[in-house]
Amino acid sequence: MHSINPTTTKSWKALLKHSAASNGVHLRELLYETSRFKSMHIRIEDLLLFDYSKHRIDETTLKLLENLFDECKVQDLLEEQFRGVKINVTENRPVLHTVLRDPGIAPFIVDDQDVRKASKIELKRMYEFSEGIRIGDIRGHSGRKIKNIINIGIGGSDLGPKMAVESLKPFSNRDLKFHFVSNIDGSDLHECLMQIDPEESLFIVASKTFTTQETMANAEVARDWLIQKLEDPACVEKHFVAISTNSEKVNDFGIKKENTFGFWDWVGGRYSLWGAIGMPICISIGSDNFQELLNGANFIDDHTRKRPFRENIPKIMAALGIWYRNFLNASTHAILPYDQYLHRFPAYLQQADMESNGKSIDRNGKRVNYSTGGVIWGEPGTNGQHAFYQLIHQGTELIPSDFIASVIPQHPLHEHHSKLLSNYLAQTEALAIGKTIASTPYKKFEGNQPSSTILFDKMNPFSLGALIAIYEHKIFFQGAVWNIYSYDQWGVELGKEMARKILPEIDGDHLDSDHDESTKGLLNHIRDLSNKADNN
Repeated sequence: MHSINPTTTKSWKALLKHSAASNGVHLRELLYETSRFKSMHIRIEDLLLFDYSKHRIDETTLKLLENLFDECKVQDLLEEQFRGVKINVTENRPVLHTVLRDPGIAPFIVDDQDVRKASKIELKRMYEFSEGIRIGDIRGHSGRKIKNIINIGIGGSDLGPKMAVESLKPFSNRDLKFHFVSNIDGSDLHECLMQIDPEESLFIVASKTFTTQETMANAEVARDWLIQKLEDPACVEKHFVAISTNSEKVNDFGIKKENTFGFWDWVGGRYSLWGAIGMPICISIGSDNFQELLNGANFIDDHTRKRPFRENIPKIMAALGIWYRNFLNASTHAILPYDQYLHRFPAYLQQADMESNGKSIDRNGKRVNYSTGGVIWGEPGTNGQHAFYQLIHQGTELIPSDFIASVIPQHPLHEHHSKLLSNYLAQTEALAIGKTIASTPYKKFEGNQPSSTILFDKMNPFSLGALIAIYEHKIFFQGAVWNIYSYDQWGVELGKEMARKILPEIDGDHLDSDHDESTKGLLNHIRDLSNKADNN
């Protein structure tokens, strides 16, 4: 794998000079160039229009960014990923979530396994199970139809499925209710169990190792609750499904083999909704629509591999992000879907982006001397307009934003949609142009806030698959330029290790002397109050 410090490249140094020279240029000047929109948008027929003309860039900026991508060999790295090279070096794994949505049938051998064949076998099993639940052939212990689907997972096993189920609600089976439990805070599971009938509920336990603390704690309580309610331990076999690779622990839990669906080390958690982790999505929208989700993502895979830089949406998005992060000192990026069904999309991207590129060690094991991934956040419009847009319009931060919408709505309230789109367009224009003439300085808007406009023809399973894949590849390209490993997440592990150490100290008498004074004080405070509560 290539390891190139981007700051040593000719294009990086040229971009530094270019950013200083173009610092005084305002979007107000750029946006009235007659050819600007034509040269700075990408149209994919029957799918979407991507407009990047409202950015603080010109043709020189784009050419230098393209040169940077070439010098950092990002296309070579992308092809290595698709070929099954172990680009996740720190975990010695290939990264092949794209195989899960690949329609090809030719053998694809990685470590003596035909990964394409394995993924299709598991996908077929998931389709059969999902349809069995949807039409009522697969029923609960007492013979009643399943009406509640409870997904128990965390991180990628929760955020992706939850986001997609919400995003595609118009395509869902409305006879089914979906619940997502992830937090170790007992209120999450408690509130869910209060809403469901045990005889009509299916629990999906999603954990690769079947040892994840939060997931297994919730799953065990759910299992005990079910047995107590149905008064028969055998009920677990009819009401629990496992998404895991650890067949031994799944069996010990009481879930039968035919209700266990697998995935592999070459699929990272935050990239796993395309396979068995997507079981709730598949049950919700059906196997045909789930296949369309995969097809949309695969379409973008082909687009990303084959289209040149100026016609390549993920590359342009990644390049713009690098321009703002490394040359204009923007530390944050807003995701603003003007689509209430996409209300969980910003949260999904928080994990996808920040867990991937929140790294400070490069591929040589050395600390980087430049900025890498920034803070990703957002809310649906127009809610955000009445919350944090004030800061974007008149605050002191440079905040690039992605505005996402569809021309055709997923609902029949077309007057509402016209109002939504008017706000969608107005905000991008207002952020860019601003307002210089006002009766008071408090009513002036500096403008010059950049944004991308991602406008789908309509949102459907194919479109959502495409949208997710666009961001997946954008994240990959940025990690490639920053010379970091985007597919591990060692930063997640330290807190888990320390939590396992602290847990017995909360309920026990022992207190580890290695804790810092603050943690000791907090532990003692918790124990004192807990003991008083127990004695009352």
